[in-house]
Amino acid sequence: MNMTGNTIFITGGTSGIGRALAEALHTLGNTVIIGGRRKALLDEITAAHPGIGAVEMDVSDLASIDAAAATLMERYPSLNVLVNNAGIMPFDDAGGKIDDAVSRRILDTNLLGPIRLTSALVEHLKRQPRATIIHNTSMLAYVPLAATAVYSASKAALHSYAMSQRFMLRDTSVRVQEIAPPWVDTDLIRKSGDPRAMPLDAFIEQTLARLGSDAEEIIVDAVKPFRANPGPDEHALVNQFNAAVVADPIPV
Repeated sequence: MNMTGNTIFITGGTSGIGRALAEALHTLGNTVIIGGRRKALLDEITAAHPGIGAVEMDVSDLASIDAAAATLMERYPSLNVLVNNAGIMPFDDAGGKIDDAVSRRILDTNLLGPIRLTSALVEHLKRQPRATIIHNTSMLAYVPLAATAVYSASKAALHSYAMSQRFMLRDTSVRVQEIAPPWVDTDLIRKSGDPRAMPLDAFIEQTLARLGSDAEEIIVDAVKPFRANPGPDEHALVNQFNAAVVADPIPV
């Protein structure tokens, strides 16, 4: 995507990767709007960064998505970049009883949210001379973390959806890119300074350096071995990865 002169909407823009992306892209000379459920945080960020806009919304709720999309198209007719970043990551146990309500919330937020919001805005994006849809998935789309089985599956599904969407939009002005982060030290799990987690500022720096290209997938160096893993022998790395996590658990 072009790195300046855009009008960008970022879901989940009140914390973590979403907020850091919003601030960085705003600094580069883009009009940035953040979406989130917590109005107090939206107000805090817009006050701290004059020029960043905000739309209160819940990506797990279809009515909220439709209302937010209508507001965006009315207030920001030049909107040309959508970043589907919002996500939640509860832990679960695929070897035991799964909490159905939690699983539904994960899928509504991580998978149906991006699908529904993109659907609500895609015709508007097609009318722009150049537009980009960015889906924030995860390295766990390629190598699942067994302790977050539903989350990992939701990101694998969004990765698959992004590939289909990219093909279907191939003859339009809309490009589809996918950011697949590693474990980044944010509050998605619990910000702890764990040395296995990539520092947020380093992740944003590497991501922005790649985002300005025409690359379909934005992969930082730490993710490359995981991205290369899927195939007939993928189970070996999946098992090795999860065994290492069992031996040294992620703090929650």
